[in-house]
Amino acid sequence: MASRPEPGGRAEPLLRRVLKIVVASALLIVLAYVGAAFLPRWWAQRVGNQVNGGMILGIILGLFYGFVFTVIPALSARFAFHKRRPLRIWSILGALTIVLAGPNLLTLGIVIGTGNAAHAGERILDVDAPGFRGATLAGVMLAALLLGLLQYQLVSRHRTGRRLDRATERLAAREESSPPPAEPPSS
Repeated sequence: MASRPEPGGRAEPLLRRVLKIVVASALLIVLAYVGAAFLPRWWAQRVGNQVNGGMILGIILGLFYGFVFTVIPALSARFAFHKRRPLRIWSILGALTIVLAGPNLLTLGIVIGTGNAAHAGERILDVDAPGFRGATLAGVMLAALLLGLLQYQLVSRHRTGRRLDRATERLAAREESSPPPAEPPSS
């Protein structure tokens, strides 16, 4: 005969945890649907109000958003995930990284989105913010190139430092094992 767990036993916290996960998942799904119906149009209107139909301003603003909101989240992600941290800290810093990438993610949602709000956002950007979408892509690509060069520089510097340390160790070992040079006779 199976015994029932005592109240306050092990089964209760597990049930609460599962319930919290189910409620959080349902909330995230509802927020995703509401966001997909609202955010693309809202973001396009914000950008359109900033650009106000000017092609040059659309390009400048697109380059700015693309570059800045790629570099800052990438550096944030590097800081967050470069070292071992508790899962809670990783979650908070990961969410912060996604929020920092928000403008680029919203623009991407407009460009690749298939819903009515994404199509409305495309039309708004076409009329009120010409050049913004392409310039945002160019800004993202410039930021990715810069971040790639920065990563190469960091790796190269680290590798050179290790080589220098090994060479210094070999030189010190060679100096210890070889006899000191004989002094020339004085005249």
